Amino acid sequence: MRGRAPNLAVEKRLWGMGNEVVAGVDEVGRGAWAGPLTVGAAVVPKDRRIYKLRDSKMLTEDEREALFDRVAEWCTRWAVGHASHEECDRLGMSDAQRLAARRALDALGTAPDRILIDGRWDFVGGGGTIRLVRGDATSLTISAASILAKVVRDRIMRGLAPSYPNYCFEANKGYPCPRHKSALQAWGPSSIHRRSWVFMDHLPWTGVPRFIRPDPQGSLFDTGQ
Repeated sequence: MRGRAPNLAVEKRLWGMGNEVVAGVDEVGRGAWAGPLTVGAAVVPKDRRIYKLRDSKMLTEDEREALFDRVAEWCTRWAVGHASHEECDRLGMSDAQRLAARRALDALGTAPDRILIDGRWDFVGGGGTIRLVRGDATSLTISAASILAKVVRDRIMRGLAPSYPNYCFEANKGYPCPRHKSALQAWGPSSIHRRSWVFMDHLPWTGVPRFIRPDPQGSLFDTGQ
């Protein structure tokens, strides 16, 4: 674990070049079938470290919860932005992710000089971004954003779970799993499912109408059963 621990090597290089505010950005929920898509943004201090911080995917839910307050207090600034399940349906996943990222960065209250993004795709845009493959496992700033986004979204899904008891959101957080798939086959989608997704094509439909995204050429398709 020690050899794979994220560090501040990229951040230190950028600080040394005069970039005072370096933000890390990471998303969670892109692969979920229900609930929001969430993007975390974090700015970390130059003179204090935090230990046992890892990419959120390498930690258990209990470990992430135990780290959350420490990470939030350690960050100089942090914020989380969401795109709702309706916005994921209406905009499509790429634009929904851009929207959630913009909301997170706007909520920081300061404009970063440089932005570190996990992965190969620049879903922030506007210049000043640096893409880091497996950045959540190598950059402490991205790792902090990953923890914050994951815990906030998990808490949202646990809070929604009692209203949708058939889908076991408290355990799967809206992601695909055998129990979630079985629930969809038995009861169809709930009102917080992303109802334009291809996986919905062969499901039973209850009282919740199917969402069909408007044609990008301008014509509209009907929504319905």
